[in-house]
Amino acid sequence: MNAPSIRRPAPVDLAHHSHLTGIFAPQREEVDVSDLEVIGELPADLHGAYLRNGPNPRFDPIGRYVYPLDGDGMVHRVELSEGTARYTNRFVRTPMVVAEEAAGHVIWAGVTDRYTPGEREVGPELAGTARELPDINVVRHGDRLLAMAETTPPYRLDPADLSTLGRETCDGAMAVGSTAHPKVDPVTGEMVLFNYLLEAPYLTWSVVARDGSLSRPPTVVEGVDRALMVHDMALTERYVVLVLCPLVFDVPAMLTGGSLLDWRPDDGTRIALIPRDGGPVRWASCEAFWVWHFANARDLPDGRVGVDYAQWSYPGLLTTFDQPALGGLVRAVIDPVRGTVDREVVCDRDVEFPRVDDRRLTDLGGTIAAIGKLRGREGTMDSLWFVDPDAGTETHWEPGSLAVAEPVFVPGAERDYWAMLGTDRGDLSSWFLLLTADDPAAGPVARVRMPIRVPAGLHGAWLPG
Repeated sequence: MNAPSIRRPAPVDLAHHSHLTGIFAPQREEVDVSDLEVIGELPADLHGAYLRNGPNPRFDPIGRYVYPLDGDGMVHRVELSEGTARYTNRFVRTPMVVAEEAAGHVIWAGVTDRYTPGEREVGPELAGTARELPDINVVRHGDRLLAMAETTPPYRLDPADLSTLGRETCDGAMAVGSTAHPKVDPVTGEMVLFNYLLEAPYLTWSVVARDGSLSRPPTVVEGVDRALMVHDMALTERYVVLVLCPLVFDVPAMLTGGSLLDWRPDDGTRIALIPRDGGPVRWASCEAFWVWHFANARDLPDGRVGVDYAQWSYPGLLTTFDQPALGGLVRAVIDPVRGTVDREVVCDRDVEFPRVDDRRLTDLGGTIAAIGKLRGREGTMDSLWFVDPDAGTETHWEPGSLAVAEPVFVPGAERDYWAMLGTDRGDLSSWFLLLTADDPAAGPVARVRMPIRVPAGLHGAWLPG
């Protein structure tokens, strides 16, 4: 969408940008350090690696920097073996990052800017392209380690040193792009994904078999007539669950200086239950709400579908209203016959990044871990919450000055754990933390000091050795 009249944007004011300072400040150093300092004791039976991705501009950005949509990917890895820890981090080197490194400065603007570089600056292959952003999630499926982006194909990483190998389409399943949150069925081993588009057909889904081969090519989701932002999905044994909240892409408005995304609550929220066997889509609808992330889902005995997720009254990061966005952990029960949605709040406070034991991804029950606000809706996301909706239990851990990230479940031979990264808001030291799954409120049994500051980021995974 570049035009000769569109000038190169001005630099972002880093010093006054809330997502480019403090715990979010970019980290340009890449390291590989073993025998890290451990406070406490790392379980000797844990062999594997915790990985996390997140936005981290390679050079100081120009134009608009819209978190969490902007920022080059940096993958962080903490490897555990025989009670020791090793840390490695690497940029995801897209063609844009490579070109900027060769130039020694930023070239591309953010995804909501109309400016793109011309042929004289970047050559014919990259002229007019937008920055690629595989900076949201990191997923391992089969022998592929993938840095995931929003809507575009991921980048494959070398598991030995996290170097970038190139774009990956997973045998064509991601040929038109992919969600940053594909779901791997714990029983079949299939990786199921979707992708939204700015033009018709607007929404597709596809499947990668356990062995990494194409199982279902991108398939149109019938009944979608406009471009909507859909960040995450849920999966059951029978259905792909896509929640279509009314966050609409308005390209004409952006071209005239307006916002690319428009929240239209009067349209309500629609939910697509897509049979994994290829049958017709079942639709349900209710009043408008927004969801970034799901915990898990299950086919209920009576034919309905239960889904646990972090709900918001509207997408506060991307739109603004007079009232603050209200959050909560919610269980929705979707009736594919009547087309209805019944919702129950199971944790009435602002929470986000809900995670479960991935072996229970297509089931309900068990603990949902999330970051949340200690004072309900006041302040920052300053604590970790552990909720079992079926048992009706809820506990939490207060990390003090540490700003903690998404918790990831780590199964052990003798005991299970929750793992995460955190950065001290005071001295900006970063730590890898390990809490026991049976008593997380007791705090970490091990804290591993990172050799450099790790910027606050997004999603991660535990990869058993």
